[in-house]
Amino acid sequence: MDSFEINKIIAAILLTVLIVIGIGKFTDILFHVEKPKESAYKIDGLEATSVSAKPEENKKEEEVDITQLLAMGDLVHGQKVFKKCSACHMIASDGKNMIGPNLWSVIGRQAGSVKDYKYSKAMIAYGKEWSFEEMNAYLIKPQAYIKGTKMAFAGLRKEKDRASVILYMNSKSSSPKPLP
Repeated sequence: MDSFEINKIIAAILLTVLIVIGIGKFTDILFHVEKPKESAYKIDGLEATSVSAKPEENKKEEEVDITQLLAMGDLVHGQKVFKKCSACHMIASDGKNMIGPNLWSVIGRQAGSVKDYKYSKAMIAYGKEWSFEEMNAYLIKPQAYIKGTKMAFAGLRKEKDRASVILYMNSKSSSPKPLP
């Protein structure tokens, strides 16, 4: 096969791609659909969570009723969802640190306080106590909540998943915190 034939094949492929893209753009213009500003139907008891770049803004914009949130969760579901976390974290009383620190008794513990784990500077500087509310806000999107954290996990968007994991982590403690 000579180079002229190869050039014709490549030109045909490029022309086909351009035509497909062009038709797609043309139909987007021809059949433009405006999205409604408000949802056509409402679900009672369901609130959308917003994630902002700064934790201070997120806290001001949205006050989560942690009692209602935790009521959505259950331990069995929390144990299942925690399997995502177990790739990096152990949760055992005599457990070791893995990629992330051991999460035994994490609820009620100060952030960045496990002695034999090397935390990011951001986590050490954060230094707040892991309350139910703090853990919920952090688990939505860890890197947005604490800028500079080493935790690469994308987060748990579903409220039931977060509530269940928080309940599960609280149960894995020498002295679980009383639920609010």
